[in-house]
Amino acid sequence: MSNQSLFANYPDRKALMQEMKSRGGQKALLVNGHFHTPFSFSAFTEIEQPFKLAEAEGVQVLGINDFYTADGFTEFAELAAKYKIFPLFNIEFMSLQKDLQEANVRVNDPANPGRTYLSGKGLTCPLILGGEQLRLLEQVQHESNVQTAEMVKKLNDLLTELNAGFSFDFDEMKAKYAKNMLRERHIAKALRVVIAEKFSSPEDKKAFYTQIFSGKELKSKLTDIAGLENEIRGNLLKSGGRAFVPEDSKAFLSLEQVKDIIITAGGIPCYPVLLDDSKGNFTDYECNFVKLYETLVSKGIYSIELIPGRNTFAVLKDFVAFFRSKNFLITFGTEHNTPLLDPIKVSCSGGVDLDEDLEQIGFEGACIIAAHQYLIAKGEQGYLNADGDAKTKEYNSFVELGQAVINYFIN
Repeated sequence: MSNQSLFANYPDRKALMQEMKSRGGQKALLVNGHFHTPFSFSAFTEIEQPFKLAEAEGVQVLGINDFYTADGFTEFAELAAKYKIFPLFNIEFMSLQKDLQEANVRVNDPANPGRTYLSGKGLTCPLILGGEQLRLLEQVQHESNVQTAEMVKKLNDLLTELNAGFSFDFDEMKAKYAKNMLRERHIAKALRVVIAEKFSSPEDKKAFYTQIFSGKELKSKLTDIAGLENEIRGNLLKSGGRAFVPEDSKAFLSLEQVKDIIITAGGIPCYPVLLDDSKGNFTDYECNFVKLYETLVSKGIYSIELIPGRNTFAVLKDFVAFFRSKNFLITFGTEHNTPLLDPIKVSCSGGVDLDEDLEQIGFEGACIIAAHQYLIAKGEQGYLNADGDAKTKEYNSFVELGQAVINYFIN
């Protein structure tokens, strides 16, 4: 693929609108605006897999959303063109709001006060980033690998102590299971695979898990891949585990720094909402919808995304209706950042489908991102003004332009 955006040679706005009109308009399409690929950690073994699933399930808009990296963008764009599935180019960061950490306020990481995930929607593809923002992005990528390299070392120390008869090499593990960044989930996968290969009988496998878990017995079935890897993470790689390595403060940027990187990279800052968990609990930051709205606006964030598979339909419906009434850009996704290969079509907890209204709102969000990507590629101002604030009063016109951009792409 050339170093030019997919949208650089698109017709002008008027021609796009006329073309869409000549085709009888553009109905709402199914969208998955957030999933991870093997460039971070993913249920997918390669980037083409979600496109094959989307084709089978009738999803026509897909959004790549890897941690700390846009390295998958080029291949993603090529596959989008091949499958005629519209691409959204996104990224995800973990930031730290130190004031909230000190106040013990949980934001959208339920286990770690102050930690705040933030996505960037509709970045330039290919990614254009330089100077201080590029330095900061490379810093968090480097620190992430430093942490996991130390985890591999600690895991090897434990394996030596247990006379396990095998060990790991960081670079080999990265080459086999990851791309440019090795994450904690990759380590869990690598260990699970070796245990499955090395020990032939179920009894020996279980006995070894008990050994590496410091006497704790395995709860998952040996056939439950996701369960096994989650237990490895919980018992070995998380706080209190023998191979746990705390994150260095250099691995965390402030919310403002992350927002700055996203905007400089041509994107729209977007807050990923946890909403209700399986027990119906909310984090401190999200339990009051009005307060959350006011806080996000005060931070210059006018977009939210949700992973409905975590949420009950009724709670999601109320929450989304409130934020849609405020002209927020809203998208939905599946994440796919565990070993579990779920459908690519978005649904709520328990497999409950989104209704037409929610699907329409998710499509509108995708349209705004599509319009933004198109305008930026044309050298124009996108959905953010010169101050980095969203043009919420132009919500409908951006949706309309985005419909035309998507319509042109898929036809």
